[in-house]
Amino acid sequence: MAHHIPLPLPLPLRRRLHHLFILALLAVASGNPSPGVYDRGAEEAEAYSILTFHDYTPPPPPALPPPPAAPAATCAGDLGGVGDLDTRCVVPVSVRLEGGGVFISGNGSLQLLDGVSVTCQRPGCVVSANLSGDIRFGHGARVVAGWVSLAATNITLGDDAVIDTTALAGNPPDKTSGVPTGIYGDGGGHGGRGASCYVNKGQTQEDSWGGDTYAWSELKTPNSYGSKGGSTSVEKDYGGGGGGVVWLFADEIVMNGTVIANGGNGGTKGGGGSGGSIYLKAATMQGGGKISACGGNGLSGGGGGRVSIDVFSRHDDTHFFVHGGRSSGCPDNAGAAGTLYEEVPKSITVSNNNLSTQTDTVFLDPPYEPLWTNVFIKNHAKVSLPLRWSRLQAQGQISLLSRATLTFGLTHYPYSEFELLAEELLMSDSTIQVFGALRMSVKMLLMWNSRMVIDGGRDSGVATSLLEGSNLIVLRESSVIHSNANLGIHGQGVLNLSGNGDTIEAQRLILSLFYNILVGRGAVLRGPLINASGDDVAPKLNCENESCPMEIFHPPEDCNLNSSLSFTLQICRVEDIDVSGLVQGTVINFNRARNVTIQRHGSISATGLAYFPWWLVIAGRQTSLQRREIFCCQGGIGQGGMLSSGLSGGGGHGGKGGDGFYSGKHSGGGAAYDSADLPCELGSGSGNVSTTSSTAGGGIIVMGSLEQSLPILSLSGSVEANGGSFTGGATHAANGGPGGGSGGTILLFVRTLSLENNSVLSSVGGVGSNGSGGGGGGRIHFHWSDIPTGDDYVPFAIVKGSILARGGIVEGRGFPGENGTVTAKDCPKGLYGTFCKECPVGTYKNITGSSKSLCSPCPAYELPHRAIYMHIRGGVAETPCPYKCVSDRYRMPHCFTALEELIYTFGGPWFFGLLLSGLLVLLALVLSIARMKFVGTDEFPGPAPTQHGSQIDHSFPFLESLNEVLETNRAEESHCHVHRMFFMGPNTFSEPWHLPHTPPEQITDIVYEDAFNKFVDDINALAAYQWWEGSICSILCILSYPLAWSWQQWRRRKKLQRLREFVRSEYDHSCLRSCRSRALYEGLKVAATPDLMLGYLDFYLGGDEKRPDLPTRLHQRFPMSLIFGGDGSYMAPFSLHSDSVVTSLISQVVPSSIWHRLVAGLNAQLRLVRHGNLKVTFLPMLKWLETHANPALDTYHVRVDLAWFQATALGYCQYGLVIHAVEGEAVAAELQGGSRIIFDQHSLNQNEDADSQLGHSRSNDAYMCKRITGGILNVDNLMTLKDRSDLFHPLSLILHNTKPVGHQDLVGLVISILLLADFSLVLLTSLQLYSYSMVDILLVLFVLPLGILAPFPAGINALFSHGPRRSAGLARVYALWNITSLVNVVVAFVCGLVHYKSSTKRHPSMQPWNLGGDETSWWLFPTGLVLCKLIQARLVDWHVSILEIQDRAVYSNDPTIFWQ
Repeated sequence: MAHHIPLPLPLPLRRRLHHLFILALLAVASGNPSPGVYDRGAEEAEAYSILTFHDYTPPPPPALPPPPAAPAATCAGDLGGVGDLDTRCVVPVSVRLEGGGVFISGNGSLQLLDGVSVTCQRPGCVVSANLSGDIRFGHGARVVAGWVSLAATNITLGDDAVIDTTALAGNPPDKTSGVPTGIYGDGGGHGGRGASCYVNKGQTQEDSWGGDTYAWSELKTPNSYGSKGGSTSVEKDYGGGGGGVVWLFADEIVMNGTVIANGGNGGTKGGGGSGGSIYLKAATMQGGGKISACGGNGLSGGGGGRVSIDVFSRHDDTHFFVHGGRSSGCPDNAGAAGTLYEEVPKSITVSNNNLSTQTDTVFLDPPYEPLWTNVFIKNHAKVSLPLRWSRLQAQGQISLLSRATLTFGLTHYPYSEFELLAEELLMSDSTIQVFGALRMSVKMLLMWNSRMVIDGGRDSGVATSLLEGSNLIVLRESSVIHSNANLGIHGQGVLNLSGNGDTIEAQRLILSLFYNILVGRGAVLRGPLINASGDDVAPKLNCENESCPMEIFHPPEDCNLNSSLSFTLQICRVEDIDVSGLVQGTVINFNRARNVTIQRHGSISATGLAYFPWWLVIAGRQTSLQRREIFCCQGGIGQGGMLSSGLSGGGGHGGKGGDGFYSGKHSGGGAAYDSADLPCELGSGSGNVSTTSSTAGGGIIVMGSLEQSLPILSLSGSVEANGGSFTGGATHAANGGPGGGSGGTILLFVRTLSLENNSVLSSVGGVGSNGSGGGGGGRIHFHWSDIPTGDDYVPFAIVKGSILARGGIVEGRGFPGENGTVTAKDCPKGLYGTFCKECPVGTYKNITGSSKSLCSPCPAYELPHRAIYMHIRGGVAETPCPYKCVSDRYRMPHCFTALEELIYTFGGPWFFGLLLSGLLVLLALVLSIARMKFVGTDEFPGPAPTQHGSQIDHSFPFLESLNEVLETNRAEESHCHVHRMFFMGPNTFSEPWHLPHTPPEQITDIVYEDAFNKFVDDINALAAYQWWEGSICSILCILSYPLAWSWQQWRRRKKLQRLREFVRSEYDHSCLRSCRSRALYEGLKVAATPDLMLGYLDFYLGGDEKRPDLPTRLHQRFPMSLIFGGDGSYMAPFSLHSDSVVTSLISQVVPSSIWHRLVAGLNAQLRLVRHGNLKVTFLPMLKWLETHANPALDTYHVRVDLAWFQATALGYCQYGLVIHAVEGEAVAAELQGGSRIIFDQHSLNQNEDADSQLGHSRSNDAYMCKRITGGILNVDNLMTLKDRSDLFHPLSLILHNTKPVGHQDLVGLVISILLLADFSLVLLTSLQLYSYSMVDILLVLFVLPLGILAPFPAGINALFSHGPRRSAGLARVYALWNITSLVNVVVAFVCGLVHYKSSTKRHPSMQPWNLGGDETSWWLFPTGLVLCKLIQARLVDWHVSILEIQDRAVYSNDPTIFWQ
């Protein structure tokens, strides 16, 4: 290790200094000093005779004698070498020196070759060399002498080279006590004391030693011989010789060999000699050699010597040994270690090489200037500072390692104070013993399995020890700081007792100024001691004093240890205290702390401990040999009474002690005492120590003070001040036993308290034994500081654990103690209880106090309906008590809903109803006037006149081209029309339109069958819907049926347009035989009824067929089928669509006016036919045909009958009319025409022979059945129909087409009123639901989505639309929205019912079906909406019938009136 020092002096000057210094040393080693100068006389020498008894009195250091002259040696003459000392001297052979030694000097070098020895076996013999060159020792070279002093530029010791002065010491300094006296075979002393296996009576092994230490002043430059060991015989000296002296001075030392100054061995009959002195001074030193000044082995080991190293830079790990010698007579007490001093780092090391010893290495006077940097005591070394008022100070580190011991003072004389100052104090498996008081100041104290034991003795002047660890104090692995007197520990950092066995204990203990104190699980802070002896300083408890010590409430601020105070354990000015172990004491005080946390396994205890007299142990009544002293009050103010038999009552305190009762004898319990509002007394005991046994009362635990409360106390473990219980086993039956001690005092000046689950705050009385009474409970008081009030209030006490102040139980017939008290500071207004909680909701407290009875109920008349009292921070201090509405939907101050707020703003329900009704009528009138102005009086359109198109002008031949030929007009179309082929199916997503593949017989002559089949495939593929179209419709049917209807109509319209575009422009008409039709893309046309449910395909001639029989006349087409559009539902009633083609064909037989009137009447009857009820509703139409239609047609030899057609695979069939002639000739002509007979056996939901059972009375029924793909319906077979009902059939009970009633304007006005009333009721219902919850609003709005809002815009749209036909269609949509919204009304009804049921549980007094303005009117607006919508449905039916049937004569039962 390299060290930096100033540059060395020039070589000539260094040489001169070396010469002078070595000459002085040689003078010391040359012989005994002059007797005349140093002889102190017989009397003074006799003073040292006390060493015979192994007492210690340190000798004064000896003075240096004057140096004598010394002759110089020659290379060849004295050393037998080759060369000279001014150049180079080589010693090739071993040399044995005689006389006093050899003194070598010169300007050259000296070299001892391998294996060469220079020996001088005479004790005190000197080998000295002072050369300007180098000194080299070859491999195995040796120099043996009593004093070896070498000075050179470089000194090199080769491998196995040795400089040995073992047991060759001369006489030690005069007047020293290193040589032991007596014939006990003790070891010699020098750097450490020699061991002694002999112990005088009354002493201990530690009080006995052999030769003492000396040459302390020569610690840096040791130059003393070691001392000889003692002998066990006067006749013969068996003691080992002392070690010699070795000095090496050089610029560089290469240490690969060994330098030895050990003491000699004494064998089994003599003590070992002490180690000598070794002093090395160099700029650098390297090599891994060995330097040893150890004590010799013997009956008692010799003490170690002294080694000093003054080397600036050390590059290798040289091994140093200065330990004491082994003791064969007492193996566990080797000689004390010597000293190793290193000048450059200024550190001292005392190591005994792991040899156990009880003998000290004495530090007489550690230096103050300059200070040592480090002090290392290790490997079983034992260092003592015996002088009074000693100080051990280091600039750096003081380390005690590996069972080292540091002792301050003398064992039997603890009368002094000692100081220990360093940056760090590190202890590992070591001990510090202090006899007296210790003032320690370190920045860091680390203890690992170590002990610091302070024996303060009885001297009150030195009874207080102060330990300061400014940054960190850590105890680990069962480390202990123990003092039997007062002990103060302070610092500015952390005090950490890590875990099991880590203990700080004293009779009076104060911990202060730390930032954090951690007491780990199993660690202990204790004051006073449990097993204290009579010599320990006991604190004064004032058990009998009834006045409270003022320091309980007003502890001093300075946190100094004051023995006049009553505290036995105080923690003062510490920021955070975390306890997982045990804090135990009699009077425990936490002053000016910030946060105290007791973890789950932690405990703060002032519980009284029992006492067992020593004579009970001797008598065998107690098996344990441990004597446990009380450190709480045995007597006290409330001491329980005691009879002569030993029967005792329990101690009293917060509660009276229980009475003792045994064998008819009675002993009273102690009285209760102390103040419940601010307790400050110790608990009282029971029994009498002078008789058999006793118990003690609980102590005092105080946290905080009146001036400075504890901000946070968090308790998960326990805080206990319980009374003591007798645990010594059963006593003799005739004597009874002691009663339980009373609980002590727990006084908490706190701001915030948290008692977690399973935590305990306890001041419980002790258990009474064998008939004695139980102890009374103690007193627990919470003195809250700065209790926040009002808006600043926050709960400051969370109590989940247990707070106990009960009396003690008993074993036997005694009586338990009375319960103690748990009190607290009076709470301010609005708060109550021990923990100042807020008064319960609905109460107020306007006076100061803690009783719950002070919280008075709030006046009930001040609380509105639908309001509850609300919690406010800090409680309620005055009336009126604050309240809030039960929901945010209600409005303060009367907790009205938004609806009620509106109603009562306008004077209440009745006035509001009248005002709303008048407003609705007024708005309806305005709406009706606006409608009449906007719409006007639209006329119902009559039959569409025949359109006349322009004829083709043949004067322009180019117009005959294939690309520019104009279409023929409608008249020409009717002349060219061949056949109308109806699509099968209702054009729905599940059953779209489709055509049969077999062409009818009417068109077989004008189409190619194969091409027709391909055409049908194309048409059917186009007519089919995609899957997603039907899926959307299904979803819309669930969400909103009107939207599903609109979607279906839109897709039907798109599908019809697509079919028309295909036939008109995309299809090549290849199925037609006509070349002209194929060329012009004519001959096929697709059309549909207005309801888009019935589609048909018309076939026309192309004009180039050259068939005179085509097209056929009307009579040739009989019987002819006319299928109804619609399906009998409300949105698509049955209707007969008579276009220009049909009208033109019919006009061949029947006049157009007759036919139009017939169609109008027929459609009026078909409006009343309802799907799902066809059997009933078709019957009036059959009668109408017989009474109105056929009688008028008989004139033209034509008849119409109701029939069904084209049943599909899914069972859907179409209904319509069959027109046929009633003239026989016509029938015969048809029969002779040889046309194909068509007879379909299938009938809708009928048996296969249904047609055969028809009872038509006319003669041509059989023939018609052959020409139509269906069957005739009459009164007889109508009842056999099995009409299917769909999911929405129940709607037909409310919505259905009716006959017109007239009064169109009145109906429109009433509809306007109901429409506005409906919208108003929807708004009022929404306000009512909003008062329940927003969820109810969302449910009503979106189940079905927006269904409850849609009727109003739909109704306005219907009322303000132009044209009767358009108005009727929109009115039907409005009616559909209106009836669908009933689902939303039902949801509103359910929400109101649920809200009412839940409100009934909270307010059972509410009456259902009440018309008031509260929750009981939940049914009112939904019911009004239902009635309003049902009435609207009927009025809309009338309104639609008025729009669609403007001529009421069509419903006349008189045919004459009908045909007028």
